Amino acid sequence: MPSSVKELLVEANGAVPRLTPAEARDRIAAENVLILDVRDPSEVQASGKIKGAVNVSRGMLEFRADPESPYHNPAFQKNKTVLVYCASGGRSALAGKSLKDFGYATVYNIGGFKELADAGFTTEPVEH
Repeated sequence: MPSSVKELLVEANGAVPRLTPAEARDRIAAENVLILDVRDPSEVQASGKIKGAVNVSRGMLEFRADPESPYHNPAFQKNKTVLVYCASGGRSALAGKSLKDFGYATVYNIGGFKELADAGFTTEPVEH
């Protein structure tokens, strides 16, 4: 059982493969994917999000991902590939690990928003 954030991140990064922006773009083009932004709403409102991404803050993830939860978001389907990003890759690793623990089989950490935007991913503003 991890006893520090560092240990949690090591465990999460070991369980959730990291894709480069180019690899993520290939997955998006070839598969039925959920692009998941786990940043807080204030971060998303300030910078926008990757086009087509669903924003669910890290704190609400398990409630939105669980089909038995009254807060379930139907975008979450266990047969979809899930590509998770945050600001820098830490929260997305933790989120990916939680999704795997919930039975989502194909989950990847695609890093941080700025890295993706700098790699040419289309971004879109979020309405307030």
